[in-house]
Amino acid sequence: MNGKSIKRKAVILLSGGMDSSVVLAIATSMGFDCHVLTFDYGQRHNVELEAAKMQSVNQGAASYRIFKIDIGMFGGSALTDHIDVPKNSVSIDDEMKIPITYVPARNLIFLSVAAGFAETINARDIFIGVSSVDYSGYPDCRPEFIQSFEQSVNLGTRAADEKLKFKIHAPLLTLTKEETVLKGIELGVDFGNTRTCYDPDKNGNPCGECDSCILRAKGFKGAGIDDPVVLKAKSFKS
Repeated sequence: MNGKSIKRKAVILLSGGMDSSVVLAIATSMGFDCHVLTFDYGQRHNVELEAAKMQSVNQGAASYRIFKIDIGMFGGSALTDHIDVPKNSVSIDDEMKIPITYVPARNLIFLSVAAGFAETINARDIFIGVSSVDYSGYPDCRPEFIQSFEQSVNLGTRAADEKLKFKIHAPLLTLTKEETVLKGIELGVDFGNTRTCYDPDKNGNPCGECDSCILRAKGFKGAGIDDPVVLKAKSFKS
């Protein structure tokens, strides 16, 4: 024994976007040994996969894995199917409307895979970057869903027979995008290496008009900070 304490392991769901990159930084700041899980699920904006890898490396994650699962075979979403991504959508202000960018059961699938992975590495903490404040109205970003999944995973896994239960951490759940940006700045997140846009161009530059871009812009504007991704895209065009 060298007297050093052993860090608790945690599985971090990392898309490569702004929110999940901040969540990785939060989990790291809490002292967790972070094992990153990224999904290649047939998304049209797969430029985020490289961003996730960069965030994982730059933030010193203990491990990084890409899990390939073709949710796109179901269809029904503008992120995985041959459907145009809505631009300048009103869905951001209409919580009763579920936009076409919603991917059926995405977070349910991701969290289930994360729980299985967590069991194999003896982790009981799972972090996800959902928000129920500034978001596009997805049902799998609501507090009730997170709470329900935590109950289910503790009934349907080995944890049911152990004293150590799963904990689903959603540290951004009640934060606005502005607060998320400020938290990321506080923790030293490199937002220039994050990708959020649902419909980027061939060079990975944001469209600036999809729900995700609009919400991201709202966060940076509210925080009084220039978005480095947007600045870089503008410099290429000028």
